[in-house]
Amino acid sequence: MSWRLQRFPSPKPSVALAVRAVAILLALVVGGLVVAVSGLNPFALGNQVMKSTFGSSFGLEDLGLLATPLILTGLAVMITRRIGLWNIGAEGQFYAGALAAAAIGLFVEGPAWLMLPAMFLAGVAGGMAWITIPTLARAFVGVNELITTLLLNFVATLLVYYFATGPWRDRGAGTLGSTPRIRYEMPELWGMVHWGFAIAVVLTVLAAAVLSFTRWGYEVRISGANPENALYAGIPVRRRIIAVMLLSGAVAGVAGMLEVAGTVHRLQGGISNNFGYLGIIVAVLARTSCLGVFAAAALMAFILNAGIILQTQGLTTSAIVALTGLVLLFTAIGDEFAHYRLVRADRATA
Repeated sequence: MSWRLQRFPSPKPSVALAVRAVAILLALVVGGLVVAVSGLNPFALGNQVMKSTFGSSFGLEDLGLLATPLILTGLAVMITRRIGLWNIGAEGQFYAGALAAAAIGLFVEGPAWLMLPAMFLAGVAGGMAWITIPTLARAFVGVNELITTLLLNFVATLLVYYFATGPWRDRGAGTLGSTPRIRYEMPELWGMVHWGFAIAVVLTVLAAAVLSFTRWGYEVRISGANPENALYAGIPVRRRIIAVMLLSGAVAGVAGMLEVAGTVHRLQGGISNNFGYLGIIVAVLARTSCLGVFAAAALMAFILNAGIILQTQGLTTSAIVALTGLVLLFTAIGDEFAHYRLVRADRATA
């Protein structure tokens, strides 16, 4: 009896999960070897990272603060994957949402109970506005959204730098890279973790429910799986593309608003900390599962928090960027291998 490898259209869920775990483990092993070559003890550093992260309330609070924007940017990218598209512009939409929310927080006065929802809506509008051109270009002209969303990231970044260092800069401070402190702040949920974390969780659960259990979500999935058949079945594919991409931009904009109102409390250059780009990795790790975003975001938050700790030991931020790249690389390789299974040769040719 002979056996052969055969590729299947979709892997078994259990196999896919196991492959993900192995890919992440391999990335950490390779990262540890690089650290060892650098002359440091990877086991001692790992032990320090675990104690600093999970051994104190401060470490857990940092983890929650980092996970909040990662959940939302990962969700923003994952939503477009449901319809077969890639929103690579969550970084720019994050900045646009932060800019719009900061404008409300800096220049509009009112009670906090009213201004925080206003900033939330401004963040939604900012993110949606920033993805509007790529959305219309993709829906009506067929322009690849990978290019348009990516290029607008740089425009949004420079726009925020302009306002933070120019007309909105804090003239009473010694630094020139940020606006004055925004007076409206998200209430604290636990320690430094604000209610934005709860908002991120609620939005993700709602997205999972809508995409999995509603007719609209079913039409989105069908439109992504087979647009031609969806059109034949009477599904308005173009409208679904527009709705999904605008929703994705809105979620990324909310992430920017929460960072302004909940964590940084001012608009400044580099406020994103690459959360938009890291959201791509979160979405890849989560596959097409909204709830999988939680685990993937927690992993990336742990890596970022570990990076902060490791920098105190002489490692640079480039090492952490390399580690996230390794996670993505091994995951991509593992995802491909997960499609293959050993089958009997007679069954494979039947």
